[in-house]
Amino acid sequence: MTGLVHALYARRLRRQVAGGPLPEHVGLIMDGNRRWARRAGLDDPSLGHEHGAAHAENVLAWCETIGIRHVTVFLCSTENLQRRGDAEIAFLMRVIERMAAERLAREDARWQVHVAGLLDALPDSTARALKDAVEATRACTTGAHVTLAVGYGGRQEVTDALRDHLYERAEAGDSLREVAAALTVNDIARHLYTAGRPDPDLIIRTSGEQRMSNFLLWQSAYSELYFCEATWPAFREIDFLRALRSYATRRRRYGG
Repeated sequence: MTGLVHALYARRLRRQVAGGPLPEHVGLIMDGNRRWARRAGLDDPSLGHEHGAAHAENVLAWCETIGIRHVTVFLCSTENLQRRGDAEIAFLMRVIERMAAERLAREDARWQVHVAGLLDALPDSTARALKDAVEATRACTTGAHVTLAVGYGGRQEVTDALRDHLYERAEAGDSLREVAAALTVNDIARHLYTAGRPDPDLIIRTSGEQRMSNFLLWQSAYSELYFCEATWPAFREIDFLRALRSYATRRRRYGG
């Protein structure tokens, strides 16, 4: 697709998307960085993470332009930390640190940064960079929120939420039997890493894989899912707009 044809097609897609319902919150599973690097002939497949992080800024810009105010980006899972080689993880952490410091924690920040995941499981420098980005953007007034899922696992999140609730009720003097009898969905939800922010309406996964990989398991109970063949660094604006167009044509069903 030539540049002119691409631009015309993107303009047409924007008009189509503008006429339909938009998701308030989009979740992004950034898959395929290393595959993209291999196809691009890069010597080190881990360099794909660097290109992927840079591309995330482009996607946030698309979201801002179209009016999407909440985005959660899956950068690194708890499984990644356990199963990937030390050198790759160290490189990925440096990429995340630079992304947080140079692309998000700026004086002219357009997105308020939040973090979801086990910061204690990350290198000190990475945890510090993420915390600094949260603090630096706390006063952001645009109304746009980006959550970085780093060292994140959906099962661990629910486990932590339940544990926090149990501790809270124990400190109040309640017995385990009383806690069990009174337990509600909201008791868990208010202790999640993402408490206070809306559940995702649409989750997009790139690189052709069709699974959730432990991402926002609780929050995605009623999310619409969209799987794209393009790897994350090759994910184009027209791919993004096609996902939004697909979302707009669907009839949301909440348990039906």
